[in-house]
Amino acid sequence: MPFVFESGGHTDALDLDVPHLGAYVHVPFCESLCPFCPYHKERYGNGSLMPLYLDAVTREIESVLDDNDMRLTSVYFGGGSPALAGEGISHILDAVRRHAIIEGGVGVELHPRDVDEQTLKTLLEAGVTMVSLGVQSFDSASLAALGRSGDPSRSRDALRMLAGVGFDVIDVDLIFGIPGQGADVLARDFKQACDLGATQISTYPFIDFSYASNRHRPVSEGQKRALMSELLRAADVNGFERGSVWTFRRRGTAAYSSVTRDNFVGFGPSATTLLRDQFKINTFDVEAYARLALSGKSPTAYTLKFSARARQAYWLFWSCYNMDIGRTRFQELFNEDLDAAFGTPLRFARLLGIAADAEDGYTLSATGAYLYHVVEQVYTRQYIDKTWRASMAQEPPRRIVLW
Repeated sequence: MPFVFESGGHTDALDLDVPHLGAYVHVPFCESLCPFCPYHKERYGNGSLMPLYLDAVTREIESVLDDNDMRLTSVYFGGGSPALAGEGISHILDAVRRHAIIEGGVGVELHPRDVDEQTLKTLLEAGVTMVSLGVQSFDSASLAALGRSGDPSRSRDALRMLAGVGFDVIDVDLIFGIPGQGADVLARDFKQACDLGATQISTYPFIDFSYASNRHRPVSEGQKRALMSELLRAADVNGFERGSVWTFRRRGTAAYSSVTRDNFVGFGPSATTLLRDQFKINTFDVEAYARLALSGKSPTAYTLKFSARARQAYWLFWSCYNMDIGRTRFQELFNEDLDAAFGTPLRFARLLGIAADAEDGYTLSATGAYLYHVVEQVYTRQYIDKTWRASMAQEPPRRIVLW
């Protein structure tokens, strides 16, 4: 049965009375556009649309978060390079706080060149508690293969600065499977991130999106598997534990993630929203987004309506990514017993050594985590790549059908 995104559904009221609701804010501006990055962004410079964007995203927040008793588990700023918004981060958070209580952390993605004393002061004063630094690699040759400009020493200096100001969580993004990247290079990258103050390291396989402009293709799956084994070894040696299929955190510290949430509401161009029975995607075009939001209209471009079973399966897929398939969370979200809903496939997963019993449900084994890594790359190419490519088109289709 396919997933079908229909244009429309813009006037549907959002049911935000759901457990574990997070918020995501997309800031679609970068000073330079890295070819490997699949996310929607525009070049920031003279004549930037930032002021228009800030007015529009604040208006969208005011329109959607109209319940003063709402509680959010977290707020996460992604991009793009959110720090380019400057004081706008504080203004956006003020709009959120007028309508909701933020019970958890506030996270912001950072490009190494954005990290300076003034930016960190602005973020701390706004109430940011978690940061994620997009290092990708500390190795010059690996960065060149990715098409990433800049000196790796800037990333090292940025990470030292972040470690010195007291954020609760400091995540470092690394990419593995870069052409020419050996296990020794990846191990050095991991150790440098640890030594310079990272509390979490998120490692992502290099995936060549169809609309990206990469000069190189990813390495083979066999090479990626060897690199994943090196990551597990490096994590153990450096006192980190696995928090999900692709993330590792220092033992005893909090986790950092973006939209791996049971439910979340998204704001800004290309932001997505996942709720009880629907998945929504905002329009990608910044000016079109602003026109709609400032006129009080929903900037939704596409809506996917879930059946009850499909929504449960979607939750199961992302719970496997977090390696934590919890009975209590499933009961809270769906008012149904996990084993009654998925007992047969979960029992098979245990028999095959893919999953194991946990205190409140199931966890993935190392074998299961590797298999998920393979499946997730297929999912990315089959679903995310096709959806984003269609949404970025000058004349987006009225319907996106994904099998």
